[in-house]
Amino acid sequence: MIWPDIPKHQIGALLALLLFALFGEDLPAMVEGGAAWWEPLRNTALSGVLFLGAHLLHAISSARLTRRRKGRRPVPKVALDLLRVALFAAATLASLSLFFRQDLSGILTGSGLVLAVLGFAIRNVVADTFSGLALGLEAPFRIGDWVAIDGLAQGRVQEIGWRSTRLITRDSTHVILPNSQISRQRITNYSAPRPEYRDHAELTLPATLPVAEARILITEALVGAETIATGKSPEVQVAMFAPQGITYRVKYWVPQHDREMACRNEVFSRIDAALREKGISLKPLVEGTA
Repeated sequence: MIWPDIPKHQIGALLALLLFALFGEDLPAMVEGGAAWWEPLRNTALSGVLFLGAHLLHAISSARLTRRRKGRRPVPKVALDLLRVALFAAATLASLSLFFRQDLSGILTGSGLVLAVLGFAIRNVVADTFSGLALGLEAPFRIGDWVAIDGLAQGRVQEIGWRSTRLITRDSTHVILPNSQISRQRITNYSAPRPEYRDHAELTLPATLPVAEARILITEALVGAETIATGKSPEVQVAMFAPQGITYRVKYWVPQHDREMACRNEVFSRIDAALREKGISLKPLVEGTA
């Protein structure tokens, strides 16, 4: 049910103003000089109807659009804000048409010139705002997601506003980025479509150690790792083979982005302990190879 969420006094005020504007024509005759103030009062009542109607329509639309449905993303807050602005802008234009006795085309023409001059003066703000709208509608990330924005910053999304987006890094540093800059960069979302993702570490072992034995040693070393995502087995691949040594790429699953460093630290620590126990030393990477 939608209507119980709307205050009853707002609905009552809307109906009262509407009835007054439509059926109050006989009231001026009851008061001396009433005809002079009837039209302004009627226009004021109609203007109140327009603004109250815009408010109620936004409340009903928001209640319907923000209802959680399984398998569907919630409507971004910026889209609801845009709907509010559009409804109240329409109510404002209609009210101006009533008071100044002009059709909407004339009002739109005059306001269009003013908006053009104003838009040029605040073009950077407009660019940030429209970029924020695009980010809200496309939703490449949501509040709480861990993201990396090329050349700008990396962290958890704390707030998505009209002009800027706020991130908090793993070092608890707050970063505020203009939306227009974010929209021009590549965005990597580590939390979508699921929070866990796969990372890797590389190490070079002596070429005298057989590949099969090296894989078993590394795999057994990572059994019982606490920071790696449960139910996801690590994978050991040969990345490079050379006489100086064999480079292995160890792939493992990180449960969420803020645990990436802890996972990497445990992976290297466990492999280092297993290698030292077997008396195997790591080989330095050969310069100019990868």
